[in-house]
Amino acid sequence: MTAAIEIRDLHKSFGPVEVLRGVDFTIARGEVVCVIGPSGSGKSTLLRCANLLEQPTSGRVAVDGVDITDPHVDIDQIRRRIGMVFQQFNLFPHLNVLKNLTIAQRRALRRSEAESIRVARENLARVGLADKELSYPAQLSGGQQQRVAIARALAMGPELMLFDEPTSALDPELVGDVLSVMRGLADDGMTMLVVTHEMGFAREVADRVVFMDGGVVVEDGRPQEVMGNPQHARTRSFLGRILHPNRSDPALDATA
Repeated sequence: MTAAIEIRDLHKSFGPVEVLRGVDFTIARGEVVCVIGPSGSGKSTLLRCANLLEQPTSGRVAVDGVDITDPHVDIDQIRRRIGMVFQQFNLFPHLNVLKNLTIAQRRALRRSEAESIRVARENLARVGLADKELSYPAQLSGGQQQRVAIARALAMGPELMLFDEPTSALDPELVGDVLSVMRGLADDGMTMLVVTHEMGFAREVADRVVFMDGGVVVEDGRPQEVMGNPQHARTRSFLGRILHPNRSDPALDATA
């Protein structure tokens, strides 16, 4: 079976700074992969290269067997199959929730108004916000806005969802509702690539956890392996700092 995403020898540089230094991994259809690692490790850049929001310096990214780095590929057509949720919600402040969910459906997918409204309402119910369709973004909490952003992505009918630290901009008490929606998507079989600092979510929901540092994949395996019994000293140091923030770790301090 063709992989949902296949990444081979991916490099990305910004000027003289090499952010990705030969990343390789594959995501199967229906698989949930969480990418963890320290800030600056290349996680978000990897995600943005996965749908060509960032053009890789070299390497190959294939979505359902289609090499999206090929200049002859219709990338807009490929992107319609990929939903992306960012740290910031990127909602149109002058449009109510329902219109935020229907505008891309009508313009990109050419759906009728009636069909786009039906799909929008279906997905608002899916994220627990059926009663907010006439609200404007400023009238919603951060967690509600992020759930609207997820519903908007789902309304496009994606086969794959990319999440770039979707809870990092939220107050702690608002994180749970967003993670609950993402758990539901995973239970429904959605293929998901998630950059996250939420270790509990990664442990409980991911089929695989990828630990990145310095622009490379350091460890890749099942959550109980990578998080429960990490084989690399850098992974142990990172998890020790994240899971036990008050504990000094000389190994981590030495590599910081």
